Amino acid sequence: MCRLIGYLGNGIRLEQLLYKEEHSLYRQSYNPLELKSGVVCGDGAGVGWYDEAGKSFIYRNTIPLWNDTNLQELSQYVQSNCTVGYVRLAGMGESLDISNCQPFRSEKLLFVHNGEISNFKQTLYRPIRDGLSDSTYHLIKGMTDSEHIFAMLVEMWQSSFDSNLLSALSMTLQTLADLAQKYDTTFTSNLIVSDGQAMAAVRYAYGTEAPTLYWSYDENNPNGVIVASEPLSKQNWISFEEQSILLVEADSLIPKIIQMDLP
Repeated sequence: MCRLIGYLGNGIRLEQLLYKEEHSLYRQSYNPLELKSGVVCGDGAGVGWYDEAGKSFIYRNTIPLWNDTNLQELSQYVQSNCTVGYVRLAGMGESLDISNCQPFRSEKLLFVHNGEISNFKQTLYRPIRDGLSDSTYHLIKGMTDSEHIFAMLVEMWQSSFDSNLLSALSMTLQTLADLAQKYDTTFTSNLIVSDGQAMAAVRYAYGTEAPTLYWSYDENNPNGVIVASEPLSKQNWISFEEQSILLVEADSLIPKIIQMDLP
């Protein structure tokens, strides 16, 4: 399982989320405390962010975060009000290729995912692809189940004129659950997605237990909302309930928790 992080709020430097906290993403890469499979997340790392004009950027590498001196330098310079980050533990048989590294991006959408579809190649690989339009199909550059879930999300995002993060996520998870039931498989899908103006995070699983996910928000000092696979510190962290979505928007920074009516 990978480790994720997301932030929406006042502008901060990337190093604050990646390196500076007591149990930062950097520390989680080599000393995760709640990893259910594997020992370390050393199969790559990535970060995505937005500039003041709302343009999205990504940095990805296949080396461990603890060896990535370039990202450490970059993170001291780049400041953003919205960031997603990730350290990778590759699934069985997945190659250490840049195309399999997150975050994934489509225009303004940035996406990171922690979880897996059981027996992906034998179960949902082809059905997911069959449900995509040509343009969304060609977004897929790698072979991971994570990128295929992202392609489904983009498809839902683009299929409705009035689509938003919440509705697109709900439709994606419902479709995944329907496919999992049809093809007799299970999946876990903790994910964070943003368009720069809103951020949504999900803790969800079908037929099994979801990985851990937490969020932090200080009502007395509302500078931003942080989501992470593991708490970055000992204060002000709340565990997501299973089958729930957190939504936060840049114009209010007040997190909303939605319990999903899904199997």
